[in-house]
Amino acid sequence: MRLSVLALSLALVGPALAAEPAAPANPRGFTAKDLVMLDRVSAPQFSPDGERILYALRETNWEADRGVGSLWVTDASGGAGTRLTPAELPASAGAWSPDGAFVYFLSAKSGSMQVWRVPAGGGDATQVTAYSLDVGSFRLAPDGKAIALSFEVFADCGTLACTAERHAAHANDKRTGVQYDRIFVRHWDTWKDGTRSQVFLSPIGADGTAAGEPRLLTKGIDGDVPGKPFGDQSDYVFSPDGSTLVFSVRIAGKSEPWSTNFDLFEVPVDGSAAPKNLTDANDAMDTNPVFSADGKTLFWRAMKRPGFEADRFGLMALDRATGATREIAADWDRSFDTLVPGDDGRTMYTATLDTGTHPVFEVNLASGAVRKVVQGGNIGAFDIDGDRIVFTRDSIAAPADLYLGAIRARIAERRLTNYNAEALSGIRMGEYEQFSFKGWNDATVHGYVIKPWNAEPGKKAPVAFLIHGGPQGSFHNQWHYRWNAQTYAGMGFAVVMIDFHGSTGYGQAFTDSISEDWGGKPLVDLQKGWAAALEKYDFLDGERACALGGSYGGYMVNWIAGNWNEPWDCFVNHAGVFDLRSMAYSTEELWFTEWENGGVPWENAAAMEKHNPVNFVQNWRVPMLVIHGQKDYRVLVEQGLATFGALQRRGIESELLYFPDENHWILRPHNSVQWHESVNAWLQEHTGR
Repeated sequence: MRLSVLALSLALVGPALAAEPAAPANPRGFTAKDLVMLDRVSAPQFSPDGERILYALRETNWEADRGVGSLWVTDASGGAGTRLTPAELPASAGAWSPDGAFVYFLSAKSGSMQVWRVPAGGGDATQVTAYSLDVGSFRLAPDGKAIALSFEVFADCGTLACTAERHAAHANDKRTGVQYDRIFVRHWDTWKDGTRSQVFLSPIGADGTAAGEPRLLTKGIDGDVPGKPFGDQSDYVFSPDGSTLVFSVRIAGKSEPWSTNFDLFEVPVDGSAAPKNLTDANDAMDTNPVFSADGKTLFWRAMKRPGFEADRFGLMALDRATGATREIAADWDRSFDTLVPGDDGRTMYTATLDTGTHPVFEVNLASGAVRKVVQGGNIGAFDIDGDRIVFTRDSIAAPADLYLGAIRARIAERRLTNYNAEALSGIRMGEYEQFSFKGWNDATVHGYVIKPWNAEPGKKAPVAFLIHGGPQGSFHNQWHYRWNAQTYAGMGFAVVMIDFHGSTGYGQAFTDSISEDWGGKPLVDLQKGWAAALEKYDFLDGERACALGGSYGGYMVNWIAGNWNEPWDCFVNHAGVFDLRSMAYSTEELWFTEWENGGVPWENAAAMEKHNPVNFVQNWRVPMLVIHGQKDYRVLVEQGLATFGALQRRGIESELLYFPDENHWILRPHNSVQWHESVNAWLQEHTGR
């Protein structure tokens, strides 16, 4: 329980203390280089006593072509922020010690990823772990005397050293062949090497270091904890008394590529018993375990339909005394995201998509009543202390900064940081607006339109028509670091983005509607949304327009190329699907294609071919830029190569931008700028600018 409730008389904190800049005298548009060089604020968390706020900052080292993380602390009552970790000690995954005296974090300063700590009041950082393997994630025990750590280990190795020695032997082996006896041989952007991520426990000595061989807590679990590729310490949690650990895992076996069945397991940290499955009755996903402060209730997020990765996440509660399980707010038609318990023991908080925005909601645990408590733009990570909430907010027109607000008290929220004020001081962002229209079957569909930065009354602008991926996703009111609307507005383009049927944040039925209908309802929404935008906004030049999309958006570009190419001067296809049948056999996460296409390809070929872009290449005519990364194992590079091959063989103007070192996303700063510059040049060339 956090005890302190401080006044909200706050000042701007952090290194950029200037007030909001006035309109620049000689403004310019936003560029891709501006985008990759912005500071990124994230992960705010109150100290145990509520007096301070810890947060993370990512800065870009352009010369090194990478982002560099650091940790900062600010006084919650106001004042300048203090940098805890120096530039020579890159840091991530910061966490308060239970007594608030230290901040623990991950750093590769020593040559491998290990846990470090630094006094919360400032001082020299010291290394906590020095193991032979990289630490993947960590979580401190409630009393601060032990630490849970995840490592990539071979299941038959009894020690960390055994795994390290086997890696060394493999590196010195002149043979390079690797044998597999089950599929899922690679995932996201990495080939499997036989290791699993597992959670261990190590005591922390009086000197603040973890010594000795850690004890395996997930013994006998054939699965990754945390889950891959994006799992973290939120996949496991200590009980408040520190006696047990609850973790989420998908048992692998041979069904891993087509299973979404994650279960919660509980294990005593003293090793006295094997892990016990708490959610075996549910064959869909159970994840994100969170305990009540008194330890009597375990909460988590759960889906209900096995094999569907975009199912609604419900909020579940387990009474640990009786074993009774119940769903909270079952009738609320939104999907629970990150869970943050309220300090009063009666509420739970979550930030989730809602009609093109991403607010924070409060849920009454007894009645299931839901109310919106923080809104405006995209609310990212947040934390609760009594009646106070600290959170990040971004929007289509602004990157994330830190804010402090009140949940019930009528006190105006305050902005705590303004990191990019100087970098953005000479830039004018494009104004944006949400609009709605009647889409497929006259259902209400929403979208956003963004003006070019240099919009003038009565002057029309060429248009970038952005199509989001997922397909269960949304180009909502957010600041995006790969598909950022302002990079197009910054070069004089207007932007239109439609949340077609299948998008998230409009109710689960709306999300469900795209499955087995990729080229149906969404295409109607895009067509009607384009017509509605042209009718409503007279600055859109419908005679100079290009359609762009990535992943499912890239699929839709290929589908539009054969089924609705009349309005477009050019296309951009990033990591898009060309052949649904080939995709169904080659992608790593088979549950995705099998759900979306209504079954395995050899039993449902007709349904799959109905909306397969490869069957409509004969109708292609519009110039297309194709972009793909070699390490994309979600939509394999062969899909991009086939798209480019079809275009070239048809004699259609086309280019291929290939990244040998990127995955489904383009992440490295220099590559990101190259991506944007290539896309921008393509748009300008084909819209006559």
